[in-house]
Amino acid sequence: MAASDRGERRIALAAVAGAHGVKGEVRLKMFSDSIESLSRHKKLYVGGAERRLLSARDGKTPVVRFEGVADRGAAEALRGSLVEVDRSDLPPLEEGEYYHADIIGLPCEDSDGNALGMVIAVENYGAGDLLEVELKDGKRSLIPFTAGIADLADGRVVLDPEFLA
Repeated sequence: MAASDRGERRIALAAVAGAHGVKGEVRLKMFSDSIESLSRHKKLYVGGAERRLLSARDGKTPVVRFEGVADRGAAEALRGSLVEVDRSDLPPLEEGEYYHADIIGLPCEDSDGNALGMVIAVENYGAGDLLEVELKDGKRSLIPFTAGIADLADGRVVLDPEFLA
């Protein structure tokens, strides 16, 4: 997550995995569901520079072409770059939905308001989201992001301390 010149947060939707062919196309490692989530944005930032998406092909590894990237050398120079959008450009959410980027950095408390730590990552290994919490003593714990165990409330996460390892 980065900040734009206006101070707005940017959210990474993908990273450039490397060049594909000789015409400036790149392979992407997607952080979102599909290439469609990237294709709907008019304004993308690749390695911090604003670029327009010229083409996109889905597959096991999506392949895209960005404006201003015309050959393999230019494509290879983007390897490792994040492909980001402004947070405000993401679609609105329904009640109970959230973006992982909005959860990371939130303080964690118990039900009495005692500080426990901070969310440093959100993981999902297939059975639902897990919050990685860095506790006040520096230890880390994975907590199921499930009602009654970890609840989102007023810009903080209320945890059941019984689930802290």
